[in-house]
This record gives sequence, structure tokens and C-alpha cells, in this order.
Amino acid sequence: RKHPLEIPLPSEKDWLKDDEEDFFLQDPKRERDALPQPVRMVTKLVMLVFDDAMEIIERRERLREAEKLKVKPTECFATAEFQVTGTATCLAVSGKYIFVGLSVGLAVFKVSDYTKVCAWDAGKTEICAIHALDLGNEGHILFAVDEMGLAYLFCFHKECFLLIKILNEVEDISKRSTCVELVLSPQGDYAGVLLQGNTKAWLEIYRLPKDSWLKEMEESPGAALGLTSGERRSSQASAVQTSSISYCAVFSHSLLPIVDIKLSLPVLLLIVKPPKPITGSSFKNPLDALKKVDDDSVLGLGYNHLIKDSQWEQQEAIFCSMYREYLEVEDESESREEMPRHATFHFLLPSQILQVQPGMKVQPDVPAGISVHWDGSHNLCFYLLNHPLKEKVDSDLNPDVVWPCAAPIVCSAVSSCSRYLALACEDAAITIWDKQLGYPLSVTTILEERLIRSIHFL
Repeated sequence: RKHPLEIPLPSEKDWLKDDEEDFFLQDPKRERDALPQPVRMVTKLVMLVFDDAMEIIERRERLREAEKLKVKPTECFATAEFQVTGTATCLAVSGKYIFVGLSVGLAVFKVSDYTKVCAWDAGKTEICAIHALDLGNEGHILFAVDEMGLAYLFCFHKECFLLIKILNEVEDISKRSTCVELVLSPQGDYAGVLLQGNTKAWLEIYRLPKDSWLKEMEESPGAALGLTSGERRSSQASAVQTSSISYCAVFSHSLLPIVDIKLSLPVLLLIVKPPKPITGSSFKNPLDALKKVDDDSVLGLGYNHLIKDSQWEQQEAIFCSMYREYLEVEDESESREEMPRHATFHFLLPSQILQVQPGMKVQPDVPAGISVHWDGSHNLCFYLLNHPLKEKVDSDLNPDVVWPCAAPIVCSAVSSCSRYLALACEDAAITIWDKQLGYPLSVTTILEERLIRSIHFL
């Protein structure tokens, strides 16, 4: 032969399909028992549906197992309900009583059986916020803020409401201020009220003579009358429990004891105003600026400086000319600085950073000072509460300690033990301070795109 033998190529007629080429390796007996094509296609579709169904079942099983590992929150259901006159707007629990703010005043219910004890509707106003604290010996402090922003101070003793004072009440309605926030110290020794007027805002700190109140109410002859009337009112009110709600309200109000007891008024300790904007210096030499400094042991607010207005204007002009392309175009009304209208404040127990004056008694469970920071301010200011009382409260009070921060403070929080203080700034930096030792424990920075709204200790 002239040419070598070649293996002939198989014809296309004898080619096996892709899905049939190795079927005899799996089951040699199926070499002659292969199903015809329509049946094989149906079998393949059925197996595909079966595989998809098994994947769905396995996925659901994994989700069910993951749900079992999660901690489920406890579901709470109402155990009882009680009806009130008008609309309930807020409530607070103190001791064995529930104080409910209504659209027509206040009402008190017992925690044990939810029966109505008494009501106060002399103001005929809607109560928007309530703060209550148990003083012991059947006495409770109650602060209520109505829809007009008036702050009422009550003492609830032996099932009787005693209105002590309306803190921001004035005769001239044009000078009326609005209560924005009210904070009670943990033991009820002090109270802070943030007020806003037409063009300004300020913070008032009061000392509450709670021990005197308890003593005065025990010694007053009207206290026994109030207790007797309260017992009679409770028994008679329970007798008409099946009557209509309006009748119950009128009946219980008619039996409300009228007890005329004059209690000691709260003492105004501090009036804290927002910091004034820093302007150009009017001092002629450094000696004049040093004369204005009372003490060189702490940092100040930065008012006593030697920078002139012309120097600031020149520096701002240079900055704007260099970084004009990076500066955002702001409206003239928006760029105008305004006085802060809101402040965040906390009562602080004695610590290393709050050094009291010599000779002043310090109790470990009574606040020794407050921390205040105003919106848009870089400074955290501390004020001592154990200053000697004056006939006239200083309205231009300087802080005892100032902590400057790199960015404006957004929010703050104090731990329940009052030892740790957390500050969050606009640059998303959170600093935890140990007030007892006076140094920061940790500094955490969140992503710049995040804006911190509030911070809490758990």
C-alpha cells in the first residue's frame, strides 16, 4: 500500500448525545434499556422540579434554625385598664401612684388596683409633660408643664395635691417665657428649668427644700384633714364605680379636699445664659486683659483676648480668597450667627473635676454641680451648686470649669452612677470621660457621613 492505514472517523449517525454518552458507566444493564426521547425529557423536567423543591425546603430549614437562635423579645400584654376624664397626654409613676396628665388637668391612680385617688383641674389646661419623684413618707414631688409652657410645681402628700408655685408665671403676658425642658436631680434636691423668651433663652437651677416640705405638711393641721377626706373620697368613689364616667369625675372632684398649706418656696440658685459671641478686643494692652481674669487655674470662654476686629476681618478675607472654590455659597440670612436657643444639662455628683470651696459640706449622693452645653458651642461648662446664697442671683455667671472641644458638641450623656460622661461632637467623635479621675477613657470616631443625634449609657 502506498498510504498507511487510517482509522475511519465515526459517522454522525452513530454519535451519542451529551446526556447519553456515559449512561452505561452508571448502569451497564441500561445499554439496551434506554427510554425513548419524549420520556427522557419528561423525566429530566421532573427531576429539575424536584431539585428546585429540595433547595427551597433546605433554605426554609436554615431560616427556621436561624430564627430559633435569635433572642425573642418579651411580649407584654395589658393586665388592666382604667378610664380617665378627657384625653390622657402623658404619665409618670412614682412610688405606688400613677400620675396622668390630661387635657383638663391631672389625675392620680393607685398602682395596686388602678382606682382613682384624686384630680386637679383648677388650671383648666392641658398637661403636656410630667416629672414625678418619690420623697418617702407618703410625699412626692411633681412637675407639670402645660400647653402654654407654664411649669407647675406640686407636692403630693397623703393623697392631696398642693400647688407650691408656677415657676415662670409673670404678670405681664408679653414677658412670659416658655418651659422647654425640665430635669429633676436623682434624689430631688435640685431642679433645672430651660426657658425660652421671645429673643433669648436661659437656664434656671432651683434648690428644692424637700425636707422642709415633709416637715411642714406633717405639722400642718390641714394634713390630717386631707387624709380623712382622702379616705372618705376613695370609699365613696368606689361605691359609684358603675356610674357614668362624667358623674364619677364630678363626684370625685366635689370631694377633693381643699387644704390651705403654705409650703416653703424653691430657692433660685443659678441663672445660666448662653455664651455671647466672641468679638474683637477692646483692651489696649495685655495688662488690661489680665485684670479681667479672676483665676488662672481654669480655662475661660475666650473673651479676654487681644485680637482686634480688623485682624479677624483680614484673616477671613485671606481665607476666603485662598479657598474660594471650596467654599459653599451661603445665603446671607443663613450665615448670620444667632444666639443659641437650646441647651443640654446634667446634674453631677461630687468628683475630681468639681472642687468645692473649703468649708462647704459635700454629700456623696447630692449633686455638686451641673454640666451645660449650648447648641453650636464648642465648650462644655461646669457650674457648682454649693455657692453661698445671695439676695440677688447673678445673671451674668461665669462657669467654674470649661472644657473646650475641637468641634461643636451635639449631645451628651451621664451614666447612672454619674461617674462617666460621654460627649459627641459634630465631627462624629465620641469621648468617654471618667469624672472621678479627670481623664478620658476612650475616643471613638464614626464615619464622617454619619451625624450623631443622641447618645445613651446602657
